[in-house]
Amino acid sequence: MNSPPETPSAADRPAVTDADLLTAHINGDPHAFSEIVKRHRDRMWAVALRTLGDPDEAADAVQDAFVSAYRKAATFRGEAAVTTWLHRIVVNACLDRMRRKSVRPVADDELIEAAERETPGPDQTLEREVSMEVSAALKMLPADQRAALVLVDMMGYSVEDAAQVLEVPSGTVKSRCARGRAKLAPILSHLRNRSDLNRVSSAKGAELRDG
Repeated sequence: MNSPPETPSAADRPAVTDADLLTAHINGDPHAFSEIVKRHRDRMWAVALRTLGDPDEAADAVQDAFVSAYRKAATFRGEAAVTTWLHRIVVNACLDRMRRKSVRPVADDELIEAAERETPGPDQTLEREVSMEVSAALKMLPADQRAALVLVDMMGYSVEDAAQVLEVPSGTVKSRCARGRAKLAPILSHLRNRSDLNRVSSAKGAELRDG
């Protein structure tokens, strides 16, 4: 008697890519887009929170962005990664909110709560303090400079990848980052003496970028 064929393990089965899921969603799969949301919501939330500095506004922006992505999935042409496409929609949702109205001041306990959700671990206290100070400083920048710095300096994306997200030339991203850093330098100069700052920022950027 022949043995039944073995079912491939999850590790042996080919991974379903984001592009595959988006195609399945376009073709009517009712579960495909939910999987995309599960894969990327934390990263999109981090981008929105860093850009807006307000947990409530960030949550609304991410929700708006995913609704927009759900409805406009058929417009995705595959010229960039699905993550780049999603980042673009989230950043645009954030910029739209910043242009429509002033984001209300953030209470310290809100930022602490958001940082705790985002960065559990032994370095929580340091990361909370840095996050609060950087978020406050970022609010002083124009929206275009803030978005560029969030993507490049805080999320760890290359200038080229950030340019794809923002749909501007790489030189424009470099210029916005340079102007933003110049404005932030005197505000955050006291953080330069904190030996753990670069380690924490770099590790956080890599974690958020790589998922």
